Amino acid sequence: MAFHRPAAALIAALLVTTSAHAATPDAQARGDEPAFRGLYKELVETDSSWPDGSCTLAAERMGARLKAAGYADGDVAIIVDPAHPKEGNLTAILRGSNAKLPAVLLLAHIDVVAAKRADWVRDPFSLIEEGGYFYGRGTSDDKAMAAAFTDQMIRYKTEGYKPKRTIKLALTCGEETEKALNGVEYLLKTKPDALKAGWALNEGGGGSLDESGKPVSQGVQAGEKVYQDFTLTATAPGGHSSRQTPHVNAIGWMAAALARINDYDFPVNLTPAAKAYFGASAPLYPAKVSSAMAAIGAGKATEADYAAVSAESASWNATLRTTCIPTLISGGHAPNAQPQSVTANVNCRIIPGESVESVLARLGEVAADPKVKVTLADPPQPKSSAPELTPQIMGPIETLTKEMWPGVPVIPRLATGATDGRFTNAAGIPTYGVSGMFADPDGQGVHGLNERIRVKSLLDGRAFLYRLVKLYTQ
Repeated sequence: MAFHRPAAALIAALLVTTSAHAATPDAQARGDEPAFRGLYKELVETDSSWPDGSCTLAAERMGARLKAAGYADGDVAIIVDPAHPKEGNLTAILRGSNAKLPAVLLLAHIDVVAAKRADWVRDPFSLIEEGGYFYGRGTSDDKAMAAAFTDQMIRYKTEGYKPKRTIKLALTCGEETEKALNGVEYLLKTKPDALKAGWALNEGGGGSLDESGKPVSQGVQAGEKVYQDFTLTATAPGGHSSRQTPHVNAIGWMAAALARINDYDFPVNLTPAAKAYFGASAPLYPAKVSSAMAAIGAGKATEADYAAVSAESASWNATLRTTCIPTLISGGHAPNAQPQSVTANVNCRIIPGESVESVLARLGEVAADPKVKVTLADPPQPKSSAPELTPQIMGPIETLTKEMWPGVPVIPRLATGATDGRFTNAAGIPTYGVSGMFADPDGQGVHGLNERIRVKSLLDGRAFLYRLVKLYTQ
């Protein structure tokens, strides 16, 4: 059938409009997958490990993609400390229509743990898709989120999305090693406006899969423990090993002090995230611990409940309290001489809100020997409290999780390790770990050999983050 030109044009316009309206939010969020795969491949295959790789090159490549999508030169910056030329960072901004609304910061680190080719089954800096997984260093930690964030910034721009709330992106270096410059810390000192935001989305959250690959829970990190090393020192006069003054031995003093510290349990100190975690997790576990977890979540736990949960899992114990353990010891100078000096390192992971000074004092009390001195091994990390789990933050996460993974609970948690969120939280930017990327229970080789992520998990997480940021900013 032939149409007159005006009628044909009208019908074509109606078909386009109908097609646009038919596209679901999820379909839109999953759009242009080939372009995302190309971006992800380029990022993973850019070696950004310390000291041989280059975060600066990775940042430049992502910056070029943002500019190609239409971002102005003034809205994309590669920020490099001249003393650390290979440890550069990228910042970008999509300006919102309401300047009174605080921005949302998308934070991801682009440095990765070093990987030795000889130890891996596959080249760690080649993206390989095999058996439903992507393999390569950084495929999970943290280039999955870095790629997803960069990709959605590109798509927002090319789609003409006009957010009410400004969206900021920061791809940073130095999260994986204390030996290099930390990009977030550097940016907060030198370019604080680039990170200034009402809140930030970061690594540290994500979903959990069971052994069969079924989603179990969607985790949201709200706070993390503070890393701090302490040095214990004991000194004695020394002398020939055959002429020891009774009970005068620096190694003996240190051994007894460390044994007391090793046996000591810090008191329970529940953060809001930890309390919510145990309450929400209770239905997922056997009855013997489920009731104890439920009591913790309800604020009605007894000492027996805390003991039961602590005994069941080292991670749960660490979620409940500050933990300190001896990790290094050095002393003596000859097998036939009394030791003149002994030092030891005690590593602590401190609950947010507790001071380093209070832990230092407690270690001294527990060591219980004035001959063993306890001091800070390094200056304290920035002080920060766990961010509040508000309806503004949790509502959109719960809504999307219910839609994308029906029946999967959203469970807040306190990280027992550390991310760059320790710096942003301390700077007054509440930082939440959430990705929508579900991980295998074995850890997926993160920081180890043959790191991987499920292809489905990556693509689902990409769609989740695209939609989540829109809910926060529209």
